[in-house]
Amino acid sequence: MPRDSLGDVEHLVLVALLRLDGESYAVPIMREIRQRTGREVARAAVYIALKRLEVKALVRSRIGEATAERGGRPKRFFTLTRAGARQLSQSREEFVRMWADTERLLQKAIR
Repeated sequence: MPRDSLGDVEHLVLVALLRLDGESYAVPIMREIRQRTGREVARAAVYIALKRLEVKALVRSRIGEATAERGGRPKRFFTLTRAGARQLSQSREEFVRMWADTERLLQKAIR
């Protein structure tokens, strides 16, 4: 049974798709995550997350045209679904509620 909550990389992938405003493929998704977070996410991790998100119906994909730059292989493009946007919104709200009023506690723990 698939879990309802988002994993860390799944969350980042969905936010990247939202920011890319439309459909995209793995390389721009990886670039967006790296540029925004400084985190290097392996291509395999992005593909695994996209596959899980598609199974959960949070993204959908389509196969694009074959391109010479990819040796004749087509790209798979992904789009955030409404269900994906709702799940992302819910996940964000959970994090915001969890982090509410923690700045003092965090600063105390750091010292």
